[in-house]
Amino acid sequence: MESAALVIVLVIALALFFDFTNGFHDTANAMATPIATGALKPKVAVLLAAGLNLVGAFLSTEVAKTISGGMIREDQLSPDIFPPIIFAGLIGAITWNMLTWLLGLPSSSSHALFGGLIGATLVGVGAAAIDTGVVLSKVILPALIAPLTAGLIAFTVTKIAYGITRRYDMKADGRDGFRWGQIFTSSLVALAHGTNDAQKTMGVITLALITVGWQSSSETDPQLWVIFACAFTIALGTYMGGWRIIRTLGKGLTDVKPAQGFSAETSTAATILASSALGFALSTTQVASGSVIGSGLGRRGSTVRWNTVGRIMIGWVLTLPAAGAVGAAAALIVVWLGGWGVAVDAVIAVVIILGLFLRSRRDEVTSANAMSEVADSGAAVKVPRKPGPTRRQRRLERAQAGRDDRA
Repeated sequence: MESAALVIVLVIALALFFDFTNGFHDTANAMATPIATGALKPKVAVLLAAGLNLVGAFLSTEVAKTISGGMIREDQLSPDIFPPIIFAGLIGAITWNMLTWLLGLPSSSSHALFGGLIGATLVGVGAAAIDTGVVLSKVILPALIAPLTAGLIAFTVTKIAYGITRRYDMKADGRDGFRWGQIFTSSLVALAHGTNDAQKTMGVITLALITVGWQSSSETDPQLWVIFACAFTIALGTYMGGWRIIRTLGKGLTDVKPAQGFSAETSTAATILASSALGFALSTTQVASGSVIGSGLGRRGSTVRWNTVGRIMIGWVLTLPAAGAVGAAAALIVVWLGGWGVAVDAVIAVVIILGLFLRSRRDEVTSANAMSEVADSGAAVKVPRKPGPTRRQRRLERAQAGRDDRA
């Protein structure tokens, strides 16, 4: 019993550390466009994102239920084996998170978590313990549909925003007034991130408690202390660790104008909040990327850089299987070594985390070694610096030319 309790404590601690890495890895995406356009200073943006992540984590538990009572079948799991399997899955997720953060590879913390848990469960328990229907309907399909949906919404909103304001100020670019709107919309994105990403760690901890009988299997809602712990941890990660990525975002999205930023953030927040209410476990990074690309296409005269889009999509595709492979390897150690496997995994996890962290301290933070998927998506659409005249402007120019000829 004491060893089981120790494993659960280790699982909870590792899950909260994953929550922390999720904070500094992903949440900065909420503040990418307002920093790029000058609507918010980096320090203010990170502090605002951390506070709203904290609030958002208390607004919904539907995504947590998807993980704690849907994706993995608890009734087919032994209380002795499954906590170590969860531990192995978290190692896979954290390792991939830290590695991609260090190398600047596009990735999703959400899919890293799903991949790690699925890979570890397949090796440690078997395919029967995975509810493929839930995985397909609430993880895979939303991952395919959500970025496209967010991109289409952002494209439409950008077209409307430019169309309305063009008649007012006759400017083909800019719209500085949208910077004020960006403060509100970027805040919504940070709030939405809390309602979705913080829930995933809550679900993992709740799943661990259910498997050892510390929580009833008929009650998949996370306990109040779990909600508080996950909410504060992801907020702390956002504030303490977000600088490496937030600085990259501030440099990487230099081509984003205020009207685009407003449109991208609006579509990102709408997509994530709607999916959180339905229990869909989305990648906020993918949704934000789709919104940035869609808003870029909404600007007149823009073209798609398909090689950049392809690089972003490769990152999306690799994350789940790569994290799953690491989780499966950690689970294999547990299967081979039994109780000692958890201790070996714990030592390996500490070595990997410390090694990657110390390696990151040696290098200066630049767009080459701390690239973000959302920052990269700002380069996926080529927009001319001086867009051509609108149809209305061309009509006015022709009318003026006619008057000059008659004169």
